[in-house]
Amino acid sequence: MNAIVAGPDEEGIADALEAAGVTVTRLNLDGHVTRPMLEEAGILEAGLYVLTDVAESTTIPIVRDLTDEIRTVVYDRNTIPEFVRGQLDLAVDPRLIDPEMLASELVTDPDE
Repeated sequence: MNAIVAGPDEEGIADALEAAGVTVTRLNLDGHVTRPMLEEAGILEAGLYVLTDVAESTTIPIVRDLTDEIRTVVYDRNTIPEFVRGQLDLAVDPRLIDPEMLASELVTDPDE
């Protein structure tokens, strides 16, 4: 599975996903994540998009516009804006679930 982790990764979700066998592309740039950045990072081939900064929530509708074949996850302590909630598969507060546990859940086939 390929995943894109966008935003600062202070909790270490990208490392946890890699330890679980996922190929991770990190987008933790200063500034905003854009559609061209997502396309260049391989969003069309990714099975998972993890956002770690709700300030970049507008990327969720962009990802959904590009592909419906992806799981979208927000892993942040802050509240998700209302306009994103209907397009999001999962929102997790890092204070409740550690990155290793989340990674193990995310790499499990949802059809099993």
